[in-house]
Amino acid sequence: MPRSAEQSERTCIVTRQTAPAERLIRFVAAPDGSVVADLRRRLPGRGVWVTADAEHVRTAERKRLFERSFGTGVHVEPGLADRVADNLRQGAVAAVSLARKAGAAVSGFTKVEAALAKGSVGALIHSTDARADGISKIAAAARRHQGDRPNRPPVIRVFTGDELDLAFGRTNVIHAALLAGPASTNVLKRVRAFADFVGGDMTVGEPDREMVEQDKVSAGS
Repeated sequence: MPRSAEQSERTCIVTRQTAPAERLIRFVAAPDGSVVADLRRRLPGRGVWVTADAEHVRTAERKRLFERSFGTGVHVEPGLADRVADNLRQGAVAAVSLARKAGAAVSGFTKVEAALAKGSVGALIHSTDARADGISKIAAAARRHQGDRPNRPPVIRVFTGDELDLAFGRTNVIHAALLAGPASTNVLKRVRAFADFVGGDMTVGEPDREMVEQDKVSAGS
């Protein structure tokens, strides 16, 4: 029986190296000849694959590797990597929204602390403009309720306040928590895909390091 796309390997047109398909992005040629990312790997037609980070996509665009791979009649609109990043980001925000609608995400310090007390948190979320003292309070609550447990929830810091407002359907969302379960796992998968693609400091933080650094900032203020 053939393996599924998620289990198979593909070759990046930039590096010419083979890797699991989940580490690459599939691109297809649309009917109008434009190159589009097939993030769900469901679009028809022959696809070409690029390592899933923005620099590799930019390299493929700059060196006209998509045109070489697909042949004549194909073109790449400028800013392909930025469009992919936007789509990945929107997918992550949508995943948080779905988790909230499923009752698997809460916002606000009181509800986050209550979830920590129950031990049901799959991930903590802070907006990119969250203040250090607020993050430190959440960190202290996590330590208070979870002690020295080795598997503290990861910390997500890739969403703006506006994006969290949109995901939770309310205003002024700064701190939130995902409850452990499939919805939380899906959000983490989407966030990691976005963070890995854009690189830089927009990552899923390691909880212990995140908490320690924020405590240092708070103590020095």
